[in-house]
Amino acid sequence: MITESASGGLAGALREWRTRRRVSQLELAVRAGTTQRHVSFIESGRSVPGRSMIIRLAESLEVPIRERNELLLAAGFAPAYPQTDLDDPQLAAVRTALDRVLHGHLPYPAVIVDRHGDLVSANAGFQVIIRGVDPHLLAPPVSVPRVLLHPQGLAPRILNLDEWAWHIIERIHAESTRNPSDRLQLLAAELVGLAPPRPRKLPPHHLGFAVPLHLRMSEPENRELRLITTLTHFGTATDVTIAELRLEAFLPADETTSTALTELVTW
Repeated sequence: MITESASGGLAGALREWRTRRRVSQLELAVRAGTTQRHVSFIESGRSVPGRSMIIRLAESLEVPIRERNELLLAAGFAPAYPQTDLDDPQLAAVRTALDRVLHGHLPYPAVIVDRHGDLVSANAGFQVIIRGVDPHLLAPPVSVPRVLLHPQGLAPRILNLDEWAWHIIERIHAESTRNPSDRLQLLAAELVGLAPPRPRKLPPHHLGFAVPLHLRMSEPENRELRLITTLTHFGTATDVTIAELRLEAFLPADETTSTALTELVTW
């Protein structure tokens, strides 16, 4: 018996996620501990799996937990993952832990952002490097990618902007492709309009995705920083809000930068 349309609902969503992840029905079945026949029946709308199977399939496809809730709702089940406001007293311990992580990166800049790149929290090191940014870019919600690449933000002080801007844009494009988001796609389009033309010829020192940030400080003007970035997510979180947080740290690429940040940041 056909239980739902094969072009929509759970069937369509599961097939879309599997296609996006470039996983065959057989590979998904092996990962989730079921059979290819069962996966085929689900995707054709001939069968609706139980709640635990939906969770296993979603986990096997690395579906974000916000979207796992949507899969469950499409099949008529209640969401499995709560979404708690970060200011809720229940998350007090999490907020304390996040503050400690940010403080632990000092004197190096670090921020915590949400799934759209909006600022959740920042340490004193980040406040130092954004000195001189136009106040309108720092009015909540603060988009960290926009602050970095806007002409009234850090862009005029990024010495390798033509290379680094496209590094940021491509990262956002990749994220919006892997985990579709209208807001990320709009942000990427906006940043493309702000960025200098993509270099036709890569410099001899180009290292692919490993693009450092070469930044000139607004004060004192003779300070130049060379920073590498790391991006960390909270992979074992079961709350949507926490799972969507990202920690981005700006680490010194040389001793000169490390010394400069130690001298500039008060902590």
